[in-house]
This record gives sequence, C-alpha cells and structure tokens, in this order.
Amino acid sequence: MMRAALAMTFVLGMAGVASAQDAMIAATKNQFELIKGNLVKAAAKVSDADYAFKPTPEVRSFGELVGHVANANYMICAAAAGEKSPSTSNIEKTVTGKAALEKALAESLAYCDGVYAKMTATMATEEVKFFTGPTPRLGILAFNNMHDMEHYGNMVTYMRLKGIVPPSSEGR
Repeated sequence: MMRAALAMTFVLGMAGVASAQDAMIAATKNQFELIKGNLVKAAAKVSDADYAFKPTPEVRSFGELVGHVANANYMICAAAAGEKSPSTSNIEKTVTGKAALEKALAESLAYCDGVYAKMTATMATEEVKFFTGPTPRLGILAFNNMHDMEHYGNMVTYMRLKGIVPPSSEGR
C-alpha cells in the first residue's frame, strides 16, 4: 500500500512539473506574440524613405534595426531548436527597402513560431549550447524576447523622432 501511495505521489508530482513547464512555455510564447505584433506593426508604420533614418550617424538606420532583429531571430531561435540557422545571409547588411525587410522580419518571426510549436515540456529544460553558455531551450527563447523588446525600444525612439505613434502606444 505504501509503495502504491509513493508511486502515485511521484506520478502526480511529475505531472505538476510538466504542467508548470507547459505554463512557462505558454507564458514565454505569449510574450513573443506581444513583441512580434509590435515589431510587425512598427515595420509597417514607418515609410520606405524613413527606413534609412538614423538619429545619429553612429547608429543603425531603422531598416538596419529591422534586419538586425530578423538576423537575431533566426540565430537565437535556431539555437533554442538545436539546429543551424536557416538564414544564409546577413539581412541587416544585404537586404534593403521596406518591403524586403518587412518580408525578412516576418519570415524570421515565422521561423521562431515553428520553434515554439515544437517545444515540449521536456525540451524546454534541456540545456543546449548558447553564446552565454549552456542554457535551457526555453531560456534561449526568453532571451530572444528580451532582445526583440530591446530593439523594439530603439524603433520606438526612431518613430517618435519622426512623429510616428508606436504600435504599443496606440489606442486599444
């Protein structure tokens, strides 16, 4: 009887762990959905001419920021998946023009969507190589969210300087 009770406690405990991991995956994915929407809307709101805008000569242009985010999405989400990035070019340096950069951004975000779709509770806690050191896969996806948010913040500054209301500040 005692063994059965211990076995049941173990099974229920493991179910609780898996449930918590699923909740963490869902929370991280929800954060990704939020920043994904803001990035796509920001890229759409800025005019083609303003993709070349740089607040100062030393910083990236708005278009280069979009390309940088696309590059990073591929690199970081591929690390979380444990695969090689499907992107074969440096988007920031080789892709120009609003339409092409919006497309590249959308494709990089769709790639990350695919990584999230395959993420299981077991995979989420597996440590893989990352440039910060061995990191759980879900931690890498959380890092991608932080990186996307960081550069969305840059985009917001550029948009404000051009008199454009950023998506995250629009009326709901």
